[in-house]
Amino acid sequence: MTETVRLPIEMLWDGTPAPASEHASVTVIRVPDGSLVLQIDAPWHEDAPPEGEPGPTWALWEHEVVELFLLGEDEQYTEIEVGPHGHHLVLTLRGRRKVVDTLLPLDVSVSRAGGRWTATARVPKGLVPPGALRGNAYAIHGVGNARRYLAWTPVPGEEPDFHRLEYFAPLALG
Repeated sequence: MTETVRLPIEMLWDGTPAPASEHASVTVIRVPDGSLVLQIDAPWHEDAPPEGEPGPTWALWEHEVVELFLLGEDEQYTEIEVGPHGHHLVLTLRGRRKVVDTLLPLDVSVSRAGGRWTATARVPKGLVPPGALRGNAYAIHGVGNARRYLAWTPVPGEEPDFHRLEYFAPLALG
């Protein structure tokens, strides 16, 4: 049996509605073996890709990207970032911003067409934090003063901070 939840990314990080032309989504599917399949759908803003070949890429958040944060018990969480050119970044953390592992491999496929990009990624069970999951999803694009930060659930504050775990929402996955 599979379980699915769709996370529409339709507002700026602070809760201000974003134009429909910027809306993205992440669909999270838990498959019987306990792993997750992520399906990303986002507008393609044609930001410059990161240097280097597609694959694990440090500082991917500085580029056009869609992110999913999965939070389990005891502030154990996984940050998964995927870009429209096939670059990705997977981090595991224990406690806010306390990175345990980085640049983990991820099976990702990406396609771009008609002003949008889609991606599918498989997250192994070992990267899914234990316990009931909470999370948030984000879409980032633009350069300099035109940089835009969108969120599934708002993370209010002076500036975007996607590690504000207290604002993560429950994910309806068993």
